[in-house]
This record gives sequence, structure tokens and C-alpha cells, in this order.
Amino acid sequence: MFEGFELENVDTGEVTFRVRHGGSGPPVVLLHGHPRTHTTWYDVAPRLADAFTVVCPDLPGYGQSSKPETTEDHSAHSKRAMARHVVALMRHLGHERFAVAGHDRGSAVAYRLALDHPEVVTKLAILDGIPIGEHLSRADAKFAQAWWHWFFFGQLAKPAERVINADPDAWYGGDPEAMGAENHADFLRAIHDPETVHAMLEDYRAGLGPDREADDADKAAGRKIECPLLVLWSSLDDLEDLYGDPVVIWREWAEDVRGFAVESGHHVAEDNPADLAAALREFLG
Repeated sequence: MFEGFELENVDTGEVTFRVRHGGSGPPVVLLHGHPRTHTTWYDVAPRLADAFTVVCPDLPGYGQSSKPETTEDHSAHSKRAMARHVVALMRHLGHERFAVAGHDRGSAVAYRLALDHPEVVTKLAILDGIPIGEHLSRADAKFAQAWWHWFFFGQLAKPAERVINADPDAWYGGDPEAMGAENHADFLRAIHDPETVHAMLEDYRAGLGPDREADDADKAAGRKIECPLLVLWSSLDDLEDLYGDPVVIWREWAEDVRGFAVESGHHVAEDNPADLAAALREFLG
């Protein structure tokens, strides 16, 4: 995987990232979702590397990046904290300004980064996501039936850890043929680590607490994303079914918004890397 890329561990002071980076040109950081690691981008990053410097970290708490200490309010796993750590990582690698693309939970880190650090984000791509606060303010029976795992993961008594760790393969699935053998092996290593499972669930507990509070405060203040925003969603997933056109929602959060569906299941970087990379190249270029 990632021919020509460098894999290293980077200590930013608060977090140690496992990160893979390579290519040349304007920098872009790709942020994966739950329960993947940075290797989900294995067939996307090389398609961008001739035109961009591509940085692919394991998010804090995920994969082989370090696990923030759990706090009572879950703020250590908040998107605000993760965004701050990504800024520190990019500065360590020499990038003061950069583009951001995030998928699933990584999309929440990406838009929080753009809201909290507008001076560093040149362009923002959101893949399969709307703001967490928008998800929760719109939550109805249809959302609860389709995305019930948000609330199961968020339970403070930690039943989710016990259920998942009893049989991670049954819970998360994962097909090596569809994912790619090396990417699948990296994913398996992550989901079989109880510390990683706990940290991934703390991400969701933060979503129901400090992440929603941050989104609601920004919306009440009329704060908007300042950079150009590309919104992509998977045509075979349920985001459009739940909310209609996601671009309409994002127009409440940014002035310069464009977007469209990509023919794919939820894990678009693995299902349709060619079309995803083409869309990112056009937007970032």
C-alpha cells in the first residue's frame, strides 16, 4: 500500500499520530471514519500524490495513534480536540495552511477544524456527513431505527465495549476482497484492540455532548465555514434518504458550497476510489 509514502509516528505533545504522507504540491489531509484507520485511503491517496502532498493519519484514539485519556465530559475525544491535534500534526510536517477531506466521523473533525481554525483551512471536503448538531436536531424514529448505534455507543455504562469486544469480527464485519487485504488486516488489528474500541466509542459519547454543544453554539452565533466546501455522499448509503439533498443543509453552514452523490456504498474510498479521487482533484485543484 501507499507506494512512495512515508509511514511514521509523530509526537505532537498531546497525541502521538501514526501517519502516512507522500506526494508533492499543496497539502491535503485525509481523515477517515469509524471504525477504519488511515489505510482506508490506500487507493485514493496515490491517485492524488502527483498533484498534492497527501497526509493520512489515524485519528486520535483510532488505529495505532495514541489514545487520549478518558474524561468525564468526554471532551478529550471531542472533534474540537481532534481538530486541534490535526493542526499540530500538520504544523509538525511543515504545513501551516492545508485542505481537509473527512469521511464519516472524520468529516465531523474536518468541519470542526474549518470552524475553529479558519486561518489554516484552504478548502474543505465532507464525505457522507452533515454537522452532528444537525443530525441530532433532526433525529426522529427513522433516524433512530437507521442510526441506533449512535445512542448505543453513547451509553455511559459501556455496554457497547462488552458487546463489541466479545466478537469484533461479528460486530464490524469487513471483507478483505472488498477492502483490500492489507487495509483489511490493519482494520482487524484496530477492532481487536479493546483500548481502540473504547476510544472509538468515546468519540460517539463526545458527539452526544461537547460536539453537539459546539455545533449548537456556532449555529446560534451565525458562525459559518469561510473556505470553499465540497459535499459528497454515497448514492447507496442513506444520507440522502434521511435528509434529502445534503447540500441544502450545508448552505446554512457555509457560503461557498457545491456537491453531488458518488456511486458507492458507505465506505466510498474503498468502494469507488477512482471517482472519489477525481472529484477531490477537481475541487482541490
